[in-house]
Amino acid sequence: MALPVVAIIGRPNVGKSSLFNALAGEMISIVEPTAGVTRDRVSTIIEHNDRYFELVDTGGYGIVDSDQLKEHIENQIKQALELADLVIFTVDIRDGLMPLDEQIARLLRKNNLNVILVANKADEAKMFPSAAEFSKLGFGHAFCVSAANNLNQQVLVEKIIEMLKDHISEKPRDVEMKIAIVGKRNAGKSTFTNAIVGADRVIVSEIPGTTRDSVDIRFEKDGKTFIVIDTAGVRKKSSAVKNSIEFYSYVRAAKSVQQADVVLLLIDAAEPVSQVDKKLAGLIAEEYKACILVVNKWDLAKGNASSDDYADYLGKTLPQLSYAPIAFTTATESRNIQSALDLARELYKQATTKVSTPRLNKAIEQTFSQRPGGKRGSVQFPKIYYATQVAIKPVTLLLFVNKTELFDENYKRFLIGRLRDSLGIAEVPIRLLVRPRRREKTDGSADRPVRRGFNKGRSQR
Repeated sequence: MALPVVAIIGRPNVGKSSLFNALAGEMISIVEPTAGVTRDRVSTIIEHNDRYFELVDTGGYGIVDSDQLKEHIENQIKQALELADLVIFTVDIRDGLMPLDEQIARLLRKNNLNVILVANKADEAKMFPSAAEFSKLGFGHAFCVSAANNLNQQVLVEKIIEMLKDHISEKPRDVEMKIAIVGKRNAGKSTFTNAIVGADRVIVSEIPGTTRDSVDIRFEKDGKTFIVIDTAGVRKKSSAVKNSIEFYSYVRAAKSVQQADVVLLLIDAAEPVSQVDKKLAGLIAEEYKACILVVNKWDLAKGNASSDDYADYLGKTLPQLSYAPIAFTTATESRNIQSALDLARELYKQATTKVSTPRLNKAIEQTFSQRPGGKRGSVQFPKIYYATQVAIKPVTLLLFVNKTELFDENYKRFLIGRLRDSLGIAEVPIRLLVRPRRREKTDGSADRPVRRGFNKGRSQR
């Protein structure tokens, strides 16, 4: 059952995003003095004394947007109001009553919505009397808060819970999987997100940089709950980050990669693989994330290249993600979107695989039977005494070895390639940790049981 929805509404720069973050208890929405930073609906789940509601941050109503997105922003606000069970109408106590506040008040009365009028930026109690003029808006006395100083934040949450007492507020279902969608500007991330969710949940525009924040969207599929994260497009490193908005947009995109279970790296089929694509591929590989290379706008691919040829091209240009499967999509037509989602679920299954210790050691023994370790003459080779899995997401294997320095990156790649195939996890990253085997003590005891090598007999030739 859907949670009650609480939408924060107000004109630009009244501190809606600051209030949203304060109520959420973490930095979710970008907060910046520039008007119009928030464009899409940003939401999160709030819990208080076993009661839950979805809190939604919206763009500034009446914003004069430099990118000509005013209509799109107000459409997102309209959708938020249609879904809202309660509205937090936010005004600025420092600015006082403004004509745009009165315009918003008329809109809320027209829609017959339940409203809490909140006067933000009331940093000190002596400012509270100034909120009296907002009574003219027709929603009673304004409740004074300071999002910046956390003043009356908890009291506001309790007031929200009280006004939602007639709404069922069950604990939301556990999230099955988090999917982050990343890519360079105009790769089609927002269109792809809307296609997955099945609704116009985020703004789609030809203007580069339309999405500025990372937007978490919960949706249901086959009785399961998922979160898809639409992220801001990343610029070339050589292009200077012009302002703090772009800086925070990139930081949020990188954080979304870290938090995701599966990352979808969108590649624009109409353009050559760029430095931004390579930069993001490197970030995904460094985080050991399960990943799908989503070749979007496949209908616009130049020269009508075959999928096999394009896969070879990606293998050469993005070798750090050689394990990642490839999906060819056209998000504007919702083509192959469901297949990509199904593939993401399969990768999540692989990334959460738990391999029994006997099975893992048998796989390693089979690998060494093809490439023996140990020592021949004066030359020493890598040798594994024992292995065990210590984590998932990524699958992390701990190896006890003869000498850690023998297990360089090339040798690790060899092992990982063999283990992926033999363990049935060929499309996700594996992290290898190597530790030296502890030696027996002089009194005959040992720090831990010492395993005999798989190559005993072979290595002593």
